[in-house]
Amino acid sequence: MQSFGLHILFPTPFMKKLLVAILLTPIISFSQNKVDLHYFKSKDSLVGVKDKAGKIIVPAQFKIFSFLKDGDPVEGETILFDGSKEGEEPEKNAWGYVYDKNGKFLYQPFLYDNGADYFSEGLRRLVKNGKVGFADRNGKIIIEAEHDFVFPFNYGYATFCDGCGWEKTNDEHRSIVGGKWGVMNVKGQTIQPLSKPTEKEVEIDGKYYPNPFQYNEKEKNILQFFEKQKKKLSDLHYVNFYSKLSQKEKNLFFEIVERPKENFPFYQVNAYDYRKKELDMLYSFKFLVSEDGKTFYAIGDFNEKKIPFENWLKEEIESAEDFQRKHKDNPNKFINK
Repeated sequence: MQSFGLHILFPTPFMKKLLVAILLTPIISFSQNKVDLHYFKSKDSLVGVKDKAGKIIVPAQFKIFSFLKDGDPVEGETILFDGSKEGEEPEKNAWGYVYDKNGKFLYQPFLYDNGADYFSEGLRRLVKNGKVGFADRNGKIIIEAEHDFVFPFNYGYATFCDGCGWEKTNDEHRSIVGGKWGVMNVKGQTIQPLSKPTEKEVEIDGKYYPNPFQYNEKEKNILQFFEKQKKKLSDLHYVNFYSKLSQKEKNLFFEIVERPKENFPFYQVNAYDYRKKELDMLYSFKFLVSEDGKTFYAIGDFNEKKIPFENWLKEEIESAEDFQRKHKDNPNKFINK
């Protein structure tokens, strides 16, 4: 049985608290193409979008259950209506509607944790005719909706099933049961496990798959920046874990999961644990690097706010040291060298 829901391993006191509005705020993709659009509310509180001149781009027809105010700007490369559409029966397992900035409907995001699915490794799940696929930041459908269920991408792969179904659990989450399972890459191709794996491969549900990441010299230099600080970053991440961890268990992997493209002039680097699992589903220990490979940022919150890496590191160190002063018995020490 596959469990479906948001699970956090340990609370991190020095992580910024997620705002309630996380489920109701579009993802920012650092647009180069500045289009000044704003949400507006009709007299009956339905939401649409206008441009700066007042031209209606998308009519007011959405019920938005959020703190959205009349005149709030549209962030990102697409328009997200994080709610239901007046007079339309919602697609099963979908939440919200995504339009391009010309007012063309693109897709419905997959329903995740009472809101629209988040972007993982640059892709967000969508639902069409009961099937699940993926779209990128610009709203382009990268993987057609062909499977009954797909997990988010992790370390270059996503696990999918066909012929499976939902089953309620005792808590607020649901579980996937039955069906035939497989593993896809970022092109949507089904990948077969290896018969003779090595340490470089990726383990998924007890099987091993080829390492999906290949880099040129420029990208290797970007990753070297993080490799040189691996121990410090690892100690920062694990400082508040209450079980003593070995150096192997504290080992981190850094991989480039997005490359510069239209409207997104950055490399995104994610950190993974020794099992090659993402450290955080939203933003913790995820980084952006300028297209020239010279300027480094940390992603500061769920809106992907850019924080200069040195500023982020200083804040993380201060938080870790403060945590240790209050918890002198913490088994995974951070020593600032």
